[in-house]
Amino acid sequence: MALATSRTHLIDRLPKPRGRLVADAPLGPQTWFRTGGPAEVLFRPADPEDLATFLSALPADVPVTVLGVGSNLLVRDGGVKGVVIRLMRGFTAIAVDGNEVLAGAGAPDLNVALTAREHALAGLEFLSGIPGTIGGAVAMNAGAYGGELSEVLVSAEAVDRGGKLHPVTAAELGFGYRHVSAPADWIFTSVRLRAQPGDPAEIARRITEIDAARTESQPRSRTGGSTFVNPPGHKAWELIDQAGCRGLRIGQAQVSEKHCNFLVNRGAATASDIETLGEEVRRRVLENSGVRLDWEIRRIGVLAPVLSGAER
Repeated sequence: MALATSRTHLIDRLPKPRGRLVADAPLGPQTWFRTGGPAEVLFRPADPEDLATFLSALPADVPVTVLGVGSNLLVRDGGVKGVVIRLMRGFTAIAVDGNEVLAGAGAPDLNVALTAREHALAGLEFLSGIPGTIGGAVAMNAGAYGGELSEVLVSAEAVDRGGKLHPVTAAELGFGYRHVSAPADWIFTSVRLRAQPGDPAEIARRITEIDAARTESQPRSRTGGSTFVNPPGHKAWELIDQAGCRGLRIGQAQVSEKHCNFLVNRGAATASDIETLGEEVRRRVLENSGVRLDWEIRRIGVLAPVLSGAER
């Protein structure tokens, strides 16, 4: 009689870091959409050295995915294979050096803006309007409310898939609109940002103004933020509205009535509902205007079966 054999989990093949490894870790609750499948293994490194050491010893066939606070992310229902890395404690410190702000990649953008405010440093207020972490903001040259990362970044540090550290200047990153030319396997670990002395009251007023503008124009429900990149010469929300997609629903996913470049989870939407809705919006916009929308929300993981049919 054949003996039963147990299947080895990926976690058993991985190097043992100082940080935390968790098998089959739910990712949906860690995203703003509050839906999606698990990570095969979730790794929270203790600090940049722990991350570099782990990556240098990681088997070459194991895929790596980096997760921030999940604000501009859709995790597909089948989950994410390999190791998902989340930079938390050990990557959230923020310090001021003269007119520059140093921040770990896991620091929320809002906290960076508030730290600059506390030290009467202007020029980083726009960060308060960008959901997510500063590492993710650099990786996609995030911008909002008249500013973007490429305009204030002095330098950054990143670790590659082999565990090698790369200090890099802003000029070396080749920034474009919502794009950076860094190698795909780089994980940003820290940044240095340029600011200038300013009036504390004016800095605080601008941050309050940005928060009010977000509250008035954007949904604060379960959403992944801005869904599609603005095409050259167009605003994505206007194209979506003109294509009749405001309020469009698939399952429990809906195009926001408040700002139609936002998709929202009405409570029980699957990642498949949300992605299928987004693709339906893209189809209708292309049919109506001839303009092809590109996703700004990052979609990761195993693709679930596509649902069909839309309702208003």
